[in-house]
Amino acid sequence: MYFSNKVVWVTGASSGIGKALAIELSKQNAKIILSSRNKESLELVKNECNNSQNIKIVPLDLENYSNLQEKADVAILAFGKIDVLINNGGISQRSLVEKTQISVDKRIMDINYLGTVALTKAILPHFIENKKGQFAVTTSIVGKIGTPLRSSYAASKHALHGFFDSLRAENYHNNIAVTLICPGFINTNVSKNALTGNGTPQGKMDLATGNGMSSKDCAKQMLKAIEKKKEEVYIAGAKEKLGVYVKRFFPKLFSILVRKMRVT
Repeated sequence: MYFSNKVVWVTGASSGIGKALAIELSKQNAKIILSSRNKESLELVKNECNNSQNIKIVPLDLENYSNLQEKADVAILAFGKIDVLINNGGISQRSLVEKTQISVDKRIMDINYLGTVALTKAILPHFIENKKGQFAVTTSIVGKIGTPLRSSYAASKHALHGFFDSLRAENYHNNIAVTLICPGFINTNVSKNALTGNGTPQGKMDLATGNGMSSKDCAKQMLKAIEKKKEEVYIAGAKEKLGVYVKRFFPKLFSILVRKMRVT
C-alpha cells in the first residue's frame, strides 16, 4: 500500500493506461486527480474506482499548454499537495514521413512534448518548495528507438527523455525523482486514435497493439517502478526490449532489422 494517502495526479486518465492506473491506485487508497480533455469519460472512470470520495477531476487539454499553470493550481488545491505527477497523456501517429503534413508533426509535439513539459514546469515549484516529489512519464519503447510510421511520435518521446534526464540531474538535491516508463505494445485505443498524415485518426486497431499487454498489467508494472523510484523501465515484450539493446550495442544491425519490423 505504498500509495496509501499519497496524492497522485494522472493525465490521459479517461481510457487505456491512464484509466487502469486510476483503478489500481484507488485499490491502494491513494488520493487521485484525474485529467484528460473529456470530463464525461473521467466521471465514468471515477465511478469504476474504489473510494470515489478520494478522487477529483481536473479536465485539461495538453495541446492548450498556455493555461496549464491554472490547472496545476486547481490540482494542488484539491488535496492541498501533489506527491506524484504521472504524465501519461499523449497521442500517437501512423504515417510515412513523406505523407505527414507539418501541421501533424506540430500537433504531436505540442501534445506529447510541450504540453507535458508545461505541466511539469507548473508543478515543479511545488515539489521544490516541499523538497520532495516524483514525476513519472509515460514515454514509449520508441522513445529509445525509431520505427517506421512513427517519426514525429518517436521524436516527441525521444525529446521527453532528454528533458527529464536534465530535470532529474538539476533537482537531485531537491529530493525530486523522475521515472521514465517505456511501454511497448499495450492493448488500448492508442492506434485507433493515432494521427494519419492529414491529421485524421487512423480509426482501426493495429494487429500488434491488439495483441499487446493489457493496460491493467502495464499499470501494475508502472506503479511498481514508481514505488521503487526507478529511473527508467521498459514494460514490453521480449522482442521490443531486445530492440532497445540491439540499437544500443549493434546500431547497424538494428537499422537492418527495423526495416523489416512489423509495427502495425
